[in-house]
Amino acid sequence: MILVEKRVDNEVLKGVKVMVIDDSNTIRRSAEIFLNQAGCEVILAQDGFDALSKITDHDPDVVFVDIMMPRLDGYQTCSLIKRNAKYRTTPVIMLSSKDGLFDRARGRMVGSDEYLTKPFTKDTLLTAVREHACSAALPVSQGV
Repeated sequence: MILVEKRVDNEVLKGVKVMVIDDSNTIRRSAEIFLNQAGCEVILAQDGFDALSKITDHDPDVVFVDIMMPRLDGYQTCSLIKRNAKYRTTPVIMLSSKDGLFDRARGRMVGSDEYLTKPFTKDTLLTAVREHACSAALPVSQGV
């Protein structure tokens, strides 16, 4: 029974495009391994500028962004992504080693959809992708 559930979960994630923006090579590689194992297509960026140059080429379904990065931090990156009409509804999930109320609130203010504390586990990462990719894929109901 458990094997069937895992297979169904992975089928849900198969082909989902996930962008991971983090200046830590370790975090990027860990996320890439977890996401690839689940069948996701992974786009890696080492900072906000790198991400902004790649986002239009790849059109990710979900974006994970580290808060503390050089040059363009996660708050600024999230804000710029959400200001673009094309990506306004793309789920952006903040990543941080801090678990403070202020950081979470600031993330919400710039448009983030969720906040994960690092180090994340495979389960928390995949659960976030599953929840946000599936909700983003649901069609908007039209008035009848």
